[in-house]
Amino acid sequence: MMFRLSLVLLTSVVASAPAYAEVYLVKDQKNYVATEKLLKAGDTIVLANGVWKDFEIKFSGQGTKEKPITLRPQEVGKVILSGQSNLRIGGKHMLVTGLVFKNGYSPTGEVISFRRSKDNLAHHSRVTQVVIDSFSKPDRYESDYWVGMYGKHNRFDHSHLEGKTNKGVTFAVRLNSSESQENFHRIDHNYFGPRPVLGSNGGETLRIGTSHYSMFNSNTTVENNYFDRCDGEVEIISSKSGSNVFRGNFFDRSRGALVFRHGDGTLVENNVFMGGGKAHTGGIRVINRNQTIRNNYMEGLRGTGFASALTVMNGVPNSPVNRYVQVDNAVIENNTVVDSSRITLNAGADTERSAAPINSRIAGNLLGGTGKGEFIMVQDDISGIKLSDNLLFNDSAQQEIAGVAKASVEMERAENGLLYPVGLTAGVSRSIKPLTRDQVGVDWYPKPANGERFDTGKEIPVPPGEDTLIDAFATAAEGDQLVLGAGEYLVNKTLPLDRAITIRGTKDGSTKLLFARPSLVEIREGGSIKLANIHIDGAAAPDSVGNAMIRTTIYPIQANFMIKMVGVSVTNLNVNRSFDVIKLGKSSMADRIKIKDSNFSNISGSILLAAAETEDYGQYNVEYLDVSNSSFKDIGAELFNVYRGGRDESTFGPHFSVTNSNFMNVGRSKNNTTGSSMVLHGVQHADISNNNFLDAAPIKVVHTVGRPQTHISSNKAKNMPMPVLEEMNYEGAHRAVVSDNKFEGVAKP
Repeated sequence: MMFRLSLVLLTSVVASAPAYAEVYLVKDQKNYVATEKLLKAGDTIVLANGVWKDFEIKFSGQGTKEKPITLRPQEVGKVILSGQSNLRIGGKHMLVTGLVFKNGYSPTGEVISFRRSKDNLAHHSRVTQVVIDSFSKPDRYESDYWVGMYGKHNRFDHSHLEGKTNKGVTFAVRLNSSESQENFHRIDHNYFGPRPVLGSNGGETLRIGTSHYSMFNSNTTVENNYFDRCDGEVEIISSKSGSNVFRGNFFDRSRGALVFRHGDGTLVENNVFMGGGKAHTGGIRVINRNQTIRNNYMEGLRGTGFASALTVMNGVPNSPVNRYVQVDNAVIENNTVVDSSRITLNAGADTERSAAPINSRIAGNLLGGTGKGEFIMVQDDISGIKLSDNLLFNDSAQQEIAGVAKASVEMERAENGLLYPVGLTAGVSRSIKPLTRDQVGVDWYPKPANGERFDTGKEIPVPPGEDTLIDAFATAAEGDQLVLGAGEYLVNKTLPLDRAITIRGTKDGSTKLLFARPSLVEIREGGSIKLANIHIDGAAAPDSVGNAMIRTTIYPIQANFMIKMVGVSVTNLNVNRSFDVIKLGKSSMADRIKIKDSNFSNISGSILLAAAETEDYGQYNVEYLDVSNSSFKDIGAELFNVYRGGRDESTFGPHFSVTNSNFMNVGRSKNNTTGSSMVLHGVQHADISNNNFLDAAPIKVVHTVGRPQTHISSNKAKNMPMPVLEEMNYEGAHRAVVSDNKFEGVAKP
């Protein structure tokens, strides 16, 4: 149904429309299509409140600066685009405001596109106060953009983008035609909400251009945006074109960096990076020519290497467009770095990246680390960088650097929330005003809270017995705790987990749980599990191919999940030759698997299989695996198998830590095809320390790409071969640090 009305009053964003423009209220898709053909300059089309499912909106016309053509909801926030929906905009002076994309995904490669077709791009158009919330494709490795910006002189502002879980840039500025180059777009006052770890390349939050078009200028301005926990990959922002401006943005606990990946002549100023001590939080990475970095503030960053607070890279001589152009004429001045792990000069230096920076200047910066280790790392020749009037306080550099003076500096926090040196003027200006979350996005849509998912709900007592846990599980909500008492519990159904649930037993270990299906828990979309103080026995499980106590569903899982086991005992998973504790399937990603103070015995399979992504595309299944103060006895297969193949350098993980634990008769079953007790293939950070091994298969470590950090130290082993170490793409000795171990009865190679 459609209503044609005279315009009396519009919202502020359409206040410029003329007094006699037409307003069309439409209530179904058929009438929208008919009405869209009637639109002329100054008209407004209004979508009636409600859920519009499977709606592919095409919106184009010829508005003017004074009389834009507008698409808006009847009431802001009350029109939901769900199912397979998207929006394509073409023409000139088009305005879209107030829509919400939720509970679905785009059937095409973009949710919002600033082009109706390849021949009908948007120009001088604006999208404002729009929400895209978790509108991700079901398969995490099927790629799309949430916003694709084409044409020229367009603006995207005051919008809310949160929770992209599938591959592909959240927001992409495209330069793939002459109509989209030298575009002068503006991206401002947006809230870029949490983007979880993708576990693959293609998880940037914002990208401007591509390597293929990197020789062209974009002239895009990105200012006053808030990047909140944007953790997709090593590049939060990837600038792959020339003459862009990044100004006044705030980066809050976001892993990765703002990267000048390609293109020249970009300006980065007045931005604030707050890491909060979170791993891999970085600042600015400099590549290419004529880049200016000034008056930026960085605090609490823990990234190193390519994700340092400040990184100046080595380039490739005569670099092709898809590699690394030598840094030339970079100006880095009046920035502050405080309480951060690293500044890296000549990063990435190797036989290919051998072109050191030239004609560059680093001046007037205030530089302070954490006081732990060397803060300024120099990996090649810095004679092409003129350093002057830089102050290094309370920390050290790898070498003496002319133009970097060391001093003891007292810091105080000013009214703007930033730290400044008492009595000195070095570093960032005192006039900078850090952006806050409430200054961006929309005020009618909530921003996500911080905090733990587990144990935030109510406690639900569950009496012992058959299927009592099933009944309680069915009623439990997100964050609830199922509190088990002393006695025996039998579970006759696999628990379908689509919430964050805790199952907690008694601290004295008198809670026993048996399960009569091939799996106790199946992790589905939205699920996370915490097990505490429970003895889990697999004796009642059937002999079924692929048994696993905890497994992921056979379908792709969009959202990342967590598994925690604290004070848990698992035994008798041996009804067949391959009964695993945790098995992660394809297109699934665990943010963290934590095992602490737990015991595992008499298990024919593995403790964790996270090796489903074997196509060598740089994908993997677990970001952090932390095992501590636990014991493992009579485990037939390899205990842990973590696989990340390929040569891509766009991720930080996987991370692997096994400490202060005991291993007896592990990995020695004839059915263990790996012949190892642990298999780490492509793991980027590994720590195996202070453990005891008796009668164990060897640890196998395969380095594949990047600068992996493997430490095997202070372990005691008897009747266990030395670690098997392999390098796949590196010439020279294996880079693992193997130190202070004691292997009894085994000859060293």
